[in-house]
This record gives sequence, C-alpha cells and structure tokens, in this order.
Amino acid sequence: MKKRILISASFFHALTDASTVVIPTVFPILYNQGFLITRYSQIGLLSNLGLLATLLVQFAVVRMSYRRDYRLFLAASGLGICAALALTPFSKTFGALLLLFIGLRLAASVYHPLVISWISKVNSGSERGLDTAMGIQSGSGNVGVMLAYLTVGFLAQRFSWTTPLFVWAGAGLVLAGLGLLFLRGVPAVNDEIRPQREMRSWWHSLVAVKRFIPGFFFGGMGWSVIVFYAPSLLNHRFGIPMGRAGLYLALWMGIGTVTGYSFGWFSRRFGRKNIFLTTLGGSAVCLLVLGLSPARFPAVAALLVYGGLLLMTYPALHTFVGTTVRPGGQTRAFSWVSNIQILSGAVVSLIAGFLSDAVGIHVPFIFTAVLTLVIFLFYLPRGPEFFGGRKKEPAGPEVESAI
Repeated sequence: MKKRILISASFFHALTDASTVVIPTVFPILYNQGFLITRYSQIGLLSNLGLLATLLVQFAVVRMSYRRDYRLFLAASGLGICAALALTPFSKTFGALLLLFIGLRLAASVYHPLVISWISKVNSGSERGLDTAMGIQSGSGNVGVMLAYLTVGFLAQRFSWTTPLFVWAGAGLVLAGLGLLFLRGVPAVNDEIRPQREMRSWWHSLVAVKRFIPGFFFGGMGWSVIVFYAPSLLNHRFGIPMGRAGLYLALWMGIGTVTGYSFGWFSRRFGRKNIFLTTLGGSAVCLLVLGLSPARFPAVAALLVYGGLLLMTYPALHTFVGTTVRPGGQTRAFSWVSNIQILSGAVVSLIAGFLSDAVGIHVPFIFTAVLTLVIFLFYLPRGPEFFGGRKKEPAGPEVESAI
C-alpha cells in the first residue's frame, strides 16, 4: 500500500509542480513580444496573486478533507490544472491571463497539504523509511519541473508560446489518470477527525512547527525567484535563447532531482542538520553569484549548483515536520508550512518585480541571497535537538488532542 501511494503521489507531484512553471516559462517571450506582459512588475503581480490565492484555498482544502476520500480532491486538482493550461492560450488581455493563472494555482493547491501529510503518516513507523519517502516524492515533483523546462522553451521557440501549454494540458491528463489508477483498492480516506476547537488546533499546529518557519520562508522565496525571474535573467541579461535557457533550467532541476532522490542516503551519511545548513549556506553563495555575475558561464554554473542545494531543503524540512508533529495534526501542520512557503514566495516575487523594473533583472537574486544568509545565521548555532523530536511539542491535554 505504501508503494502504491508513493507512486501515485509521484505522478501527481510531477503534474502539480510542472504546471506551476509551464506558464511562467513563457513570460519572457510575452515580455519580448510586448503582448500581455510589458513590465517585470506584472510578472511580480501574477506570481503574487497566484500564490496568495493558493494560500487561501489550502486552508479550505484541509477543512474539507476531514473524513473525505483523497481521490476526489486529486481528480479535481488534475482536471483543474489541465483546464487552466488549455485555456490560457486564448487570453487576449493581462486580466484574462491573471485570472487563468490564479485558477491554475487554485487547482494546484491540493497536493502539498494533503498528500505530503498522507505520505508522512503511512511512513511514520520508520524514520529511515520517512527520509526515503520524502526524498522520492520531492524528487518526483522535480522531475515534472525538469521535463517542463526541457520542453517549454524549445516548443515555444519552434512553434509558438501557446504550443507547450496545449502539450502539457494533454500530458497532465495522462499523469492524473495514472496517479488515480495506482490508488485503486488503496484506502484513501483522510482518517483525521475535525477537532472540536478547530482554530485552537490550527494555532497549536503552527506552534509545533514554528522553529521551521524561517526554513520554509527560504524554500518559498528560493523557488519563486528562479521560477519567475531566472528565465528572464538568462534571456534578457545574458542573451541566451529560450530553448537553451529552458535546457539550463532543466539541468538545474535535474541536478536537484538527483539530490532530492538521494536525500535519504545523504541524511543517513551526514545528518539532517548538516545537510540542511549546507544547502542554506551554499544557496546564499549561488544566488549572490547569479545576481553579480557579469558573464553567462559563472551565472549558469551557480544556477546548476543551486539546483542541487535548493531541492534538498524540501525533504529535509518535511522530515523535520514529520518527526515533530503527531500523525493526528500533520495535515494542518503541512498546510501551515506549505502556506508559509507560498506567502514568502508571493511577497518576495512581488518585491522582485518592482526591483527589476527600477534597477535590473539581476537584483532579485542579490535580494534573495541576503535574506538566505540571514536565515542561515539563524539556524547555524542550533543544536541537533532543535531540528526534530516530538518531545519539543507543547504539552497538555488540549494540545495533545489537537496535535
């Protein structure tokens, strides 16, 4: 059963993460054409409102999921993603593009709060198994992003900006169908019971993961600055054609996929804390090189190394949460951390758009590097016990029932 859930999750994570980069990858093309997008701040607005819409709907998804079948949510998510991708090419105004992008983000809001917590709960009996499962599900999302970057740029360059959206709408139907197929015969009902004091339970779930908030803040902004601004940096600052820029971004994600899948081995070999601190410190350096490099070679090299570092932070952080929060509160806890990532990505992406218009497309990477360094310094003096262990949860009967 665990394997079938993990395989299904891999298909849905690949679809979810791929869909969220397919449309942003064509933004530089629209900017170059002066069609729909004419300023970087519009890219910031698209990313900001799309991510904020995701944040709001994830709370509703968790609230509706108690005692419900996960498959209903996953089927609705897959169909919604494919519909948004298929309809976006018909946009004639920036407003229409914005509405469809928000619709895409809403449809993509199911996986992270529900399925990651599901994987955590079914693997809660073994920390080694949890490390491996988190690495696999995270790496599968990375595979989807890698394939998106590998195909979108070349398809758009060879045909038109609308072609990759139609192609991925069709591919999405296949991935969603396979994901649901592997769940046949698997008990897929969320067995959590809605707590009587629901607001208090949400608060206690947040308290249980508060020490990881800076890490997830980095996870959100570190991802968003690449997804929304790296294609423009490569194309506009360094003159790299979109097909080749897509290839570099696919390699960025490919390296991250390897490190994500290998997280279980790295964790056992070097320890979660050491891996996590290495990814933070190295990411700050890579982002700084991306922002300051005057030539394409150091920038591309930094991008590729950054992929290997960034994509190991997610399974590390998810494992920290999985070993800290009791199974009964993990859906709320993973919803919180997902929303923290979304909020940080939304805020930083919006600021980055205005910084790009005012100074240059390289500035968002310097800005993110400085914030990443601050987060690294926050975690550096912490001991291993800070990063996991349910003994750190609040005590008491009310919290016990909530978490």
